[in-house]
Amino acid sequence: MKKEGSLKSTIAVSLTNYLDAGAIVAGGSGLTLWQNYLGLSEMHLGWLNFISANALGAAIGAIIGGFLADKYGRKFIFTYNLLVYMTGVLLIMLSVNFPMLLLGFLVTGISVGVGVPASWTYISESSEVNNRGRNICISQMSWGIGPMIILLLGMLLAPEGVLFGWVKSVAGIFIETATLTDAVKVFSSRIVFFSLFVVAFIAWNLQRGLQESAEFTAQKNTGEKQNGLMDNIRLLFTNKVAVKTVCFLAGIYLTWNLVASVMGFFQQHIYEKVGGLTNAEANWASCIQWAVIVGITFITSKLIDKIEHKLIYVFGLVIAILAWIVVLEPGVDTTFGLWAFAILWGIQGGTSVQIFYALWGSELFPAKFRAGAQGFMFFLVRGLCAFGGLTFTHIFGKEGEGLITAAYIMMALLAISLIVGVVGSPKTRARSLEEITKERYGDNY
Repeated sequence: MKKEGSLKSTIAVSLTNYLDAGAIVAGGSGLTLWQNYLGLSEMHLGWLNFISANALGAAIGAIIGGFLADKYGRKFIFTYNLLVYMTGVLLIMLSVNFPMLLLGFLVTGISVGVGVPASWTYISESSEVNNRGRNICISQMSWGIGPMIILLLGMLLAPEGVLFGWVKSVAGIFIETATLTDAVKVFSSRIVFFSLFVVAFIAWNLQRGLQESAEFTAQKNTGEKQNGLMDNIRLLFTNKVAVKTVCFLAGIYLTWNLVASVMGFFQQHIYEKVGGLTNAEANWASCIQWAVIVGITFITSKLIDKIEHKLIYVFGLVIAILAWIVVLEPGVDTTFGLWAFAILWGIQGGTSVQIFYALWGSELFPAKFRAGAQGFMFFLVRGLCAFGGLTFTHIFGKEGEGLITAAYIMMALLAISLIVGVVGSPKTRARSLEEITKERYGDNY
C-alpha cells in the first residue's frame, strides 16, 4: 500500500477512535443533566459508566469483535459494526427513563468494543515500516479530536451556553417549554449524541469502501486450513510468548486505563462537584485539555518512529503522576490547581500508554490472532475498569469528599504502569510486522 493510501485508510479507520472517545465524553459532559432530568443517584451514574463504551459494553464488544476480525476479516467489522453504534446512539437520544438510557449506553459500548481491535490492527497492517507509529498517533489524534469537538458542543449547547436558545427551540418541537425545566436542559445532551450519529453514518460509508488488509488476505491465501474462533482462542492461551505478551500489555494498559476511564467519564462531574464549575465551564476546561492532547499527540507522531519508544513512554507517565499530585496540593478546588491538573493531564494524553498499547498490541502478535489478542486484552481492561468506575463513585462520595483518597490510588496505579512499561518495553521501532513475528514466534505463524 502506498504512503498516501495508508494515510487515507488510517484517517477513515481512525473515525472509530473519534466515536469511541466521543461516546465516553458525550456521556460524561451531559452526566449532570441526565442526573437531574431522571433523578439519578451517584450509583445510577456508576452503572451508566459500568456498561458504557468506557467499560463493560466495550469489553463485551472487544472480545467478540477481535476474534471475528481474525476469522472473517477487518473489513467485515467495518461493513456492519457502525450500524450497531448508530442504533445505540439513537436509543440514548430518545431516552425518557433510566432503563432506556442504560440500554443505549450498553449497545453503543458494545459497538465501540467491536470496532477498536479491528481498527488498530488494520492501521498497523496497512502502514509502512517507518510510519506505523505515526499512523497510530494519527488514530490517537482522532481519539482526542472527538472529545474536543463533543465538549465544545456541550459547552455551547449547555444551559449556560450561547446556543442554548436554539436548544430550547429544538426541545419545543417535542415537549412543552413554557418553563425552563430539566427536561428542556437535557436536550443539550440529546443534540450532542445526534452529532455522533451523523459522524458514525459518515464513517460507516467510508469504512465499508476500504479494501481488506493485505496481511489478512495473505494469511487466508496460504492454503492452510483456517483456524476457527475457538482455535485462535486456544492458540492465544497456549503459546508461551503470546501469554507473556498479554500479561505485559494488560499490565501497562489496565493500570493506566483504570485512571483514564475515570477521567474520561467523570472529569466534568469532578470539576462541577469539587471545582464548583458550571456544566458549561466544566466542558470548557475539558475541551482545552483535549486540545492540548491533540497538539502533543501531533508532536509525538513526528518523533515516535525516530526515537526510543521508552523515552516517550516514561515522559508521559511522569507527567500523569505529577497531574495527580496537583490534586493533593493545591487541589482542583483552586483555579490554579484545576488548570494545572487539566493541562498536565492533557500533556500525558498526547504521549499516553494507549498509544503504545495500540502500537505494541498490533506488533507483538501474529496476524492469525492479532485482532483477537487485542480484543481479549481490551475485554479484560475495560471489564475491570467497569468495576473501577463503580468503586470510584463509592470513594468519591456525594460531594467529592473522597477525591484525595482517590488521587493516592490513581498515582499508585500510574506508578505500576510506569515500572512494568520500563521493564518490558519491546524494541520494535522501524521493523516490519513479519520480522517481529518471525523473531518472536518462529516460521509457523
